[in-house]
Amino acid sequence: MSRIDRVMTSLKEQGRKALIPYITAGDPSPDQTVELMHTLVGAGADIIELGVPFSDPMADGPVIQLACERALAHGTSLRQVIGMVREFRSKNADTPVVLMGYLNPMEAMGCEAFAEAAAEAGVDGVLTVDLPPEEADDVAPLFTARNLDAIFLLAPTTTDERIRAIAGHSSGYVYYVSFKGVTGAARINVEEVAQKVDHIHHLTALPVAVGFGIRDAETAAAVGRVSDGVIVGSVLVNTIADNQADPARLKTALHELLQPMREALDNLSG
Repeated sequence: MSRIDRVMTSLKEQGRKALIPYITAGDPSPDQTVELMHTLVGAGADIIELGVPFSDPMADGPVIQLACERALAHGTSLRQVIGMVREFRSKNADTPVVLMGYLNPMEAMGCEAFAEAAAEAGVDGVLTVDLPPEEADDVAPLFTARNLDAIFLLAPTTTDERIRAIAGHSSGYVYYVSFKGVTGAARINVEEVAQKVDHIHHLTALPVAVGFGIRDAETAAAVGRVSDGVIVGSVLVNTIADNQADPARLKTALHELLQPMREALDNLSG
């Protein structure tokens, strides 16, 4: 059983929902990333999604695009990101870490070399935004062989046939994108999300975590009520951008943003 499986199973047994924050590795600077990861855990994160900066993040809106630019300006590479996870593991052996990014850096490193290095460093899952299930047959087995969960995106427009195909390649959880568009948009229709998540649950036994549009405790609770977990990204990345000149304030701001979401989710099981 992977670390992600253990966490998701434990949360389900407790009647609790997963809180999964996303930050971009190397933003605002590479030497701050590991400390920010520990800050997220201290604020209640169950799983961390760590973005691998890429020059053409097509699925992301301007907030995360700018984060990638800031990270790349510091020369943050895929190997450095893996090194950050290794450093994080020196103090935290329990919180799962999912690398989220695009196929190009992985292919440049070599998919097998990447999988080997990621597993050795303590990475738990890989979400490759632009890897469709039709092309996953060559890559997903490399992850499975090393106990890395392969996590895929589902969209409101994903057909039942593709949901089944994606679920067949997936482990850990599936990431449901709450609306059509890029990251950072503010709109979310919880009733539509509830209907879609319920439908996905009929097609796969995997937990369904929902991202896009989670920005505060209220939206986290609303989405957590109808899913297995919530993924919080752009609002955290915006907070990093707004406080990048003051590292101490940055950690405080992230904690103050995430902890109320943790409390709101935990109140659902109260």
